Amino acid sequence: MNVGLYSLNQEGMGGKALIEVKNLTKRYGKHLAVDHLSFRVEKGQIYGFLGPNGAGKSTTMNMITGYLAASEGTVTIDGKDIQKEPEEAKSRIGYLPEQPPVYMDMTVKEYLDFAAQLKKIPKEMRKPQVAQVMEKCGVEDVKGRLIKNLSKGYRQRVGLAQALLGDPQVIILDEPTVGLDPRQIIEMRDLIRSLGQKHTVILSSHILSEVSAVCDHILIISHGKLVASDSPEGLQGLMQGAERLNLEVKGDWQQISTALSTISTIESVEKMGETQEGCVQVSVLAKEKEDVREAVFYCLAEHKLPIFSMQQEAKSLEDIFLELTESEKSDEGGKPQAEPGKGEK
Repeated sequence: MNVGLYSLNQEGMGGKALIEVKNLTKRYGKHLAVDHLSFRVEKGQIYGFLGPNGAGKSTTMNMITGYLAASEGTVTIDGKDIQKEPEEAKSRIGYLPEQPPVYMDMTVKEYLDFAAQLKKIPKEMRKPQVAQVMEKCGVEDVKGRLIKNLSKGYRQRVGLAQALLGDPQVIILDEPTVGLDPRQIIEMRDLIRSLGQKHTVILSSHILSEVSAVCDHILIISHGKLVASDSPEGLQGLMQGAERLNLEVKGDWQQISTALSTISTIESVEKMGETQEGCVQVSVLAKEKEDVREAVFYCLAEHKLPIFSMQQEAKSLEDIFLELTESEKSDEGGKPQAEPGKGEK
């Protein structure tokens, strides 16, 4: 199912995109790491860039930020081409790689002062900006400590504070919760949500719960190709197909089966088992896109067959992710090779 193309065509193409990626391609010899990606990032949303290990996420991130040159294609940030106008384009981006670019022998404040100078923040603005990002990222209490003595979670926060310096329009985060403990992950997600109130955020991850928890829009990449682009709810709607109901009904299976067979929107009815309370466990498959819960309720009530439980099965983001990435693998008939020596995520 080519959900990606369908979803992409549903996006509003009339408005001006903050980031526009066109035909983006990266080759390493014969290996095609990123395969003609095209997508738009609108202002004021949190985007999840989702894909399995080896999909090409980090390579794409590095090209968007200008760290890697593309083999083909263009990336524009607020109308500025990342290759032709790199300084203008990069001034609009704050980037946190998976490994924060921190200097271990500096204190937190020394490092952020240094990063502010590198970003050419005017001298009179450096002190208030550094204080502001330290407060926002929760590192004010460790500003005098050497970075090498901080926990992984605090180092991530320091890296994020660096990305926020200069008040960029776009914040790009590559696997920001890798290596964090559960409490730190929750804190980082809360921080990312708060960033979304002022900045456009692109979050790269292969952790599905992370993306669904914080993102307004999801881009799924597989084998270097964009296979879907939509909101979490939109993806679930597009991939839903036929609905399945799991019922527990008190009564005789033959009576239940006969009653449900009168509902024209039901595709099939299957007995899954029985319980000690004289109930039959039933699986009802509806015709595509049909919601048969109300019809089932009234039908069984009319035949005096009490429903003890009714549960509608819905595809999770995990199901959608696996379906899209597995179908892409089947189409290509082979497993992609990671970039030599890079371990591309």
